[in-house]
Amino acid sequence: QQVEELIRSQKNAYMCSVDGDSFPNIKVLEVRGIKGIKEFYFSTASTTLRVRQFANNPKSCLYFSDNEKYTGVMLIGTTEVSVDEEPKRIVWHDGDDFYYPQGFNDPTFCVLKFTARSGRYFGPDGSEDFSVE
Repeated sequence: QQVEELIRSQKNAYMCSVDGDSFPNIKVLEVRGIKGIKEFYFSTASTTLRVRQFANNPKSCLYFSDNEKYTGVMLIGTTEVSVDEEPKRIVWHDGDDFYYPQGFNDPTFCVLKFTARSGRYFGPDGSEDFSVE
């Protein structure tokens, strides 16, 4: 309950990918869709560094933070790049044609789908691991 409330209260998440030298790379992204605390969807362009990194190594994590309450949630899992219609419909927002001039079917428009397998909650009273089902 506490974990899901924190996640849903945040507009953005920090997403970590792994580069070709096995170093972590982090970027903040707007969360465009959520299914429970297992699946998260983000809009991106097929030409981005993240897309190339996830194609080579899908291991990733997300971090959600509420700085005012000194709480956070880290989710560990994998990220896949999708051009399928259903995930694209989940993330498409009015105004996205600014970034994708050909609209929903723009060939550079794709989705990062993160699937969590476990997590860790951080709070002022300590931290706790949990599994995601």
